[in-house]
Amino acid sequence: MPSSAPARELDLVLYGVTGFVGALLAKYVATAAPAGARIGLAGRDTARVEKVRTDLGDAAASWSILRADATDPTSLRDMAERAQVVVTTVGPYAAYGLPVVEACVEAGTDYADLTGEALFVRSSIDGFHDRALEAGSRIVHSCGFDSIPSDLGVYLTYLRALEDGEGELESSTLVCTFKGGLSGGTIASGRGQMRAIAEDKSLAKVVSDPYVLSTDRALETDLGQQSDTALSRASAIDSSLTGWITTFLMAPYNTRVVRRSNALLGWAYGKQFRYREVLRVPGRMAPVAAVGMAAAMWAQSKLGPFAHRGFGPRVIDRIVPAPGTGPSAEARDAGFFTTKTFTTTSTGARYLATVTADGDPGYKATAVMLGEAGLCLAFDREKLSTLRGVLTPAPVMAEPLAERLRNAGLTIEIERVST
Repeated sequence: MPSSAPARELDLVLYGVTGFVGALLAKYVATAAPAGARIGLAGRDTARVEKVRTDLGDAAASWSILRADATDPTSLRDMAERAQVVVTTVGPYAAYGLPVVEACVEAGTDYADLTGEALFVRSSIDGFHDRALEAGSRIVHSCGFDSIPSDLGVYLTYLRALEDGEGELESSTLVCTFKGGLSGGTIASGRGQMRAIAEDKSLAKVVSDPYVLSTDRALETDLGQQSDTALSRASAIDSSLTGWITTFLMAPYNTRVVRRSNALLGWAYGKQFRYREVLRVPGRMAPVAAVGMAAAMWAQSKLGPFAHRGFGPRVIDRIVPAPGTGPSAEARDAGFFTTKTFTTTSTGARYLATVTADGDPGYKATAVMLGEAGLCLAFDREKLSTLRGVLTPAPVMAEPLAERLRNAGLTIEIERVST
């Protein structure tokens, strides 16, 4: 925000707290915000928002209540003008996100979300990057399981390799192991993108472009095919890994985020940098499970848009979780994730970035990551980079955010490994 901007009434506003993930976010921020933090809770129905505040107890008793409705630009403008930072969980973002981005840009307010929708982020870049630069806003997408572990792992590896004098990053492969489920909101976001592709087939080519989120597609090096599909023994990536690897649901999005980070940094990782993500399947049934997952992901990518025509949506509605729903507290606590990112540099040096967290990655862990991202934007402003515009998490706040996440219980380690 420009230094001449007036002080704001609120440090941080959480928008969408009556939703399932939004309520988890508010609960986490109530435990993690510093004393005296000026927090606001926002939603379309203020009575429901007040109930959320009551359920949070004494820690949130003084927090402000704001009415904000994605279909009411005046309410969004009021919310943005009162806040230093707005964190939104209101999705699908393709349907409800751009008006919030616009309100924050017009007010010179920082913004964070947890989107995994490439078409939405591309629209955000095209519509608001230059305006956000002028306004001094940081519009930071993808601050949850999409895409904090991916983005921080590569960026912190880059810093370590730079410190060691080991050249540019040549290739990175993230291997994810996790236990958890998909939220109704995540599924709704994916379905929204499928519907868009069903209505406009040209969008399939846009989404499949590995550099769809780049700052300047013409400046990207043509490295040939960079496939998001996988199926092999995990030891093919590193001898320390057991089981099999298969296609990772989040790879088609996270890989684009990491490549945008490289572009935002002036291709500091390297113009020849390759990045991919895979899912590791452990256990005796790993080959069968890996083949099944790869087949399901192939079918989803090829047939998903067709399923959103005619009677398809009605059938899907009966099968998948509804937006705003999620698992029990016991199920959320039983989840976990581990990402191991193996990187080789231009000098042949090898690094391993490990990010782990307890709790279902799409719910409990995401609430922590998004909450700390919002707190970082609000309270660590002197530690943030000078970048403005439509951003990815790492280039703007990697080091202070990593420190916060470690203090919140996540493991984030970068180590050099033998070749």
